Amino acid sequence: MSFPPWMITTSVMVALLDVFFFLSADAARTVGGFDHKNVAFDQNYNVTWGNHHAQLLNQGKEVQLLLDQSSGAGFASKSYYGSGYFQMKIKLPAKDSGGVITAFYMFLNTTIHDELDFEFLGNRPGKPITLQTNVFANSIGGKEQKFTLWFDPATDFHYYKLLWNHHQIAFFVDDTPIRIYKNNINKGVGYPNNTMQVKVSLWDGSSWATDGGKTKANWTNGPIEAHFQDFKIDGCLSPVNNRNKDCFAQDYWWNTKTYWQLDTKQQKAYDEVRKKYMNYDYCNDKSRYPTPPHECTG
Repeated sequence: MSFPPWMITTSVMVALLDVFFFLSADAARTVGGFDHKNVAFDQNYNVTWGNHHAQLLNQGKEVQLLLDQSSGAGFASKSYYGSGYFQMKIKLPAKDSGGVITAFYMFLNTTIHDELDFEFLGNRPGKPITLQTNVFANSIGGKEQKFTLWFDPATDFHYYKLLWNHHQIAFFVDDTPIRIYKNNINKGVGYPNNTMQVKVSLWDGSSWATDGGKTKANWTNGPIEAHFQDFKIDGCLSPVNNRNKDCFAQDYWWNTKTYWQLDTKQQKAYDEVRKKYMNYDYCNDKSRYPTPPHECTG
């Protein structure tokens, strides 16, 4: 069968456009090259406490949280999720942030406590800020891993990301994976399978955050500020008390086989960053865990 030239041209163009959109969508779904659209704050989030210490900037594309002796502040997602890809672009408090905690995390605390944490533990000027990650599953936490970052997180914005599916939870700093928590339920290890909400907060952690609580928050320089951008959420909506069973279906890109484990390049970056920058791992803390937790063996 023969076709007029104009039909061939049109067919080729349609085919090329299909390929273009397929590749564009695929690129957007790679964790390192995710399509970072700077969504306005109120599309997905609400301020939940410290209203007078939260300010919208840049036409709602940025939020500034303030901390002083009277209050900190926090915001949370309007919806709850059962899996997904969650990110936040954060610039931490500058200068003296000793005793101060900036947190970006997933959270559920009803009859069951599940939680995935990025907690930034402030420090005095010239001393490094610690990034503490933690996982709570079925109300059991105590799974801290701590890192000294390879940049100053108070001088510019950086991405912090969580990818959560039925096979693993991956913590990323910008495009670098720093922690993987595998689903090892078959070993008797708890895994966060419950609906969670995205939360962000800036608060006074003087009782423990820096030097075990020896370094307290310094209020002499006025309110302490943290800034947040990119409020996009790519998650599976799920009711709080009745988890959406479809949230681990492969209809969602983050549940497909590509995201069940790190690729070769990611694995290399993961190994390097943990070797160079991780300074605490609960798996190696024999004073807390004389017998290593199940997820730390094999």
